[in-house]
Amino acid sequence: MAALAQGTSTLTGLLRSDDTRHMMTALRQMGVEIEELSETSLRITGQGGLRQPDAPLFLGNAGTAVRFLTAAVALVDGPVTITGDEHMQNRPIAPLIDTLVSLGVAAKAPTGCPPVEIMGTGAFRTGDVTVSGALSSQYISAIMILAAMAKDETRIHIEGGKIGAVGYLQITAAVMRAFGAEVSFPAENRIVIQPGGYRAADYAIEPDASAATYLWAAEVLTGGEIDTGAEPASMNQPDAAAHALIAAFPDMPAEIEGSQMQDAIPTLAVLAAFNTRPVRFTGIANLRVKECDRVEALRDGLTRIRADLATVEGDDLIVHADPALSGQTQPARIDSYADHRIAMCFALAGLRIHGITIEDPDCVSKTFPNYWAVLESLGVEIAFT
Repeated sequence: MAALAQGTSTLTGLLRSDDTRHMMTALRQMGVEIEELSETSLRITGQGGLRQPDAPLFLGNAGTAVRFLTAAVALVDGPVTITGDEHMQNRPIAPLIDTLVSLGVAAKAPTGCPPVEIMGTGAFRTGDVTVSGALSSQYISAIMILAAMAKDETRIHIEGGKIGAVGYLQITAAVMRAFGAEVSFPAENRIVIQPGGYRAADYAIEPDASAATYLWAAEVLTGGEIDTGAEPASMNQPDAAAHALIAAFPDMPAEIEGSQMQDAIPTLAVLAAFNTRPVRFTGIANLRVKECDRVEALRDGLTRIRADLATVEGDDLIVHADPALSGQTQPARIDSYADHRIAMCFALAGLRIHGITIEDPDCVSKTFPNYWAVLESLGVEIAFT
């Protein structure tokens, strides 16, 4: 939004990771001036639009960047190709492409996944638009962000009659408002965005609640205390709600509905292995189309620890808790599926049992590059082989 605004914005609290690096590189390719003031702050000067890049935008496995920019490059006058790594090229984007086409944008993704080709004209239709959020709320957020750049009011109707992951859309709306956009939610299946674009602003980025879940879980697994510098109650991100569930350990509830805290589910699932009662995770179908199929990746990892530790029923994950696992040696080589959250969450199991090995540990660089260093600074012994 700072890039789309007219003028200079200062962002503080920046997360340094593969995802943010890819986003900054792509924005620079489209004429946005980004000055790196410090490790955690940027000065961004936007021109109220985006320039045609002279090469495809490569975004690694940064799903948020791919989805948001796929919509935003409709503002470019000319063709743009957005692509990513082999994992990104297996992540669905067809619902967003369908919506853009309905807005008069010439967009296509022949495989239903990136690479995406957009022939921008600098304009798009407004009025009533239907968006599916069945696979990801980010499709809706992408259209919300684009809609503020329109010349007339945009009325988004959510396909299916209800916004599932509404908390994530409220985050999008809050940031849009901070940059001068007008957004309202007149009904549970409608979002209205007024035209007018974005205004440059100084914005303090909230700490990453999803990343904090690993530290909150480490506290309860070890009986220790970690000062993360952020209070969960002050966070607007839906994943912050996981703190209350983590604090309930080892008596987490028998059922956890995960649609509003999707990125926290891997942390909670590993924690559930040591809970006093089994835990069923529901509302997590969207986890199947993340960096990997996280429902299956969690089942796989947990059953490597103990053969019957987890089962899957439909899209529900059931973790058959066993507090007696604590202190045991359970040699398990965990396939991270190159997914940062799978690697980070199963590292937590190693705080309670011996023998946990994480494959492809460097994949944490996607969102938490210094994760292993942070654990070591807290006294966790890690051997790299």
